[in-house]
Amino acid sequence: MRVMAFDYGTKRIGIAVTDPLQIIATGLDTIHPMHIVDFLKNYFKTEQVERFIVGEPKQMDNTPSQSAIHVKGFVGLLKKTFPDVPIEMLDERFTSKMASATIAQSGMNKKGRQNKELVDTISAVILLQSWMDRKMF
Repeated sequence: MRVMAFDYGTKRIGIAVTDPLQIIATGLDTIHPMHIVDFLKNYFKTEQVERFIVGEPKQMDNTPSQSAIHVKGFVGLLKKTFPDVPIEMLDERFTSKMASATIAQSGMNKKGRQNKELVDTISAVILLQSWMDRKMF
């Protein structure tokens, strides 16, 4: 079964997913928060997900950031809609910066590098890869 990660934002949610053997993390899509439940219900028609990983926004001093309240609401929605799927929170500090750096290093043109949806999706991939790396040790 797959594991799915979310980089939650009030404008966009970056989504990444593992392969069924949980070896590779891949960007899946970027969805507006209003459409996330329908998106996931459609996805679950063809795929099985055993766990959700949600980025936990924190400040440098390890306290919750201003967006933490929005993430908490999103986690509540996931729990209510998909009660059988466990949810793990994972520190998401620096994922957006790492995603931007990855895009810059890819050689993509300036317009592509400014694509915020791509940054959100890659942030979710980085989050998921981090979870997978932790699981291995």
